[in-house]
Amino acid sequence: MIRVGIIGAGYWGPNLIRCFQESAECEVVCICDRDEKKLKQICERFPQVIGTTDDAEVLRRDRIDAVVIATPTKTHYRLAKRALEAGLHTFVEKPLCTRSEECADLIACAEANDRVLFVGHVFLYSAAVAKLKEVVSSGELGEIYYISSTRLNLGPVRHDVNALWDLAPHDTSIILDLMGRSPISVCCSGLAYLDRRIHDVCNMTMQFPDNRIGIVHVSWLDPRKRRVMTVVGSKKMAVYDDIEPIEKIRIYDTGVHAATDASSFGEFLYSYRYGDIYSPRINEGEPLKAEIRSFIDAVAHGKKPKTDGWNGLRVVEVIEAADKSLRDSGGHVPIHRIMPRRPSTADINGVEREPLIVAGAGN
Repeated sequence: MIRVGIIGAGYWGPNLIRCFQESAECEVVCICDRDEKKLKQICERFPQVIGTTDDAEVLRRDRIDAVVIATPTKTHYRLAKRALEAGLHTFVEKPLCTRSEECADLIACAEANDRVLFVGHVFLYSAAVAKLKEVVSSGELGEIYYISSTRLNLGPVRHDVNALWDLAPHDTSIILDLMGRSPISVCCSGLAYLDRRIHDVCNMTMQFPDNRIGIVHVSWLDPRKRRVMTVVGSKKMAVYDDIEPIEKIRIYDTGVHAATDASSFGEFLYSYRYGDIYSPRINEGEPLKAEIRSFIDAVAHGKKPKTDGWNGLRVVEVIEAADKSLRDSGGHVPIHRIMPRRPSTADINGVEREPLIVAGAGN
């Protein structure tokens, strides 16, 4: 039985508590939140769990085996570092940290203490995203030209981070998974309306090798909830709509082709194909429960999780670069990937920066 402590009972915390509590292999021992009113409500719902406002009370090795951190983003590094140093398996909600160097330090700390570092990119455990990955990997769509996503809603407005850090990690994690690698550079623009220090709407473009791009549009000022991703390939196209209750993915046998038999400059040079549309079968399940299952498998059985520390780092590298671009008039920012060093040359963190810059990818 894995004894679990959960720090943060806010927006997402109650869902984590419920799913861990419903697992036959876990026991939620204690919950921490600084909001006493909220903590009281949670403890009334789960009366067998100890409630506290002091996170130090949770991070006790004699009490728990693993900790779940679902607190404001800027607190992730401090809490996760303390948990790993205390010898606890650590589950951190997205994003892992606000700086790639902090992510790398947590990875090194987890490895040094032989503990699991797990990141809550819950959409990578969605059956629909897994099906979309299967379709892309099969080659059915052909060569991928670009992937665009839209994640909009009216609230909840955050005060600790902007919409880029709050919403874009979801779609970034999916796009990196579908593309199979990190981008070369990123640019981002946006505007701050409610608070001049915090951007409410952001548009990010990731430049990938082989002339491919990923586009992410996020906002918490939109009147309608919208979570749509479009994958455009040379053969077919796919649309993933997370809000659609049944047909979450639709494959379009649609495309544009250059004409090869045009005899004069004045003739049309492109032909358009409008074929069938179909929706593949998806065996639905709750993504959060699948995510927690992966964490349990990593802790109890030593299985490598899909969303380990390195996965969390790759997403933070992108958002970190996009945030720099956002605050620097939207210019292109190259992605400097942190890579593991050879043991003989490793420093205290065991990592080094390796710039991935390709000609033509800059300003």
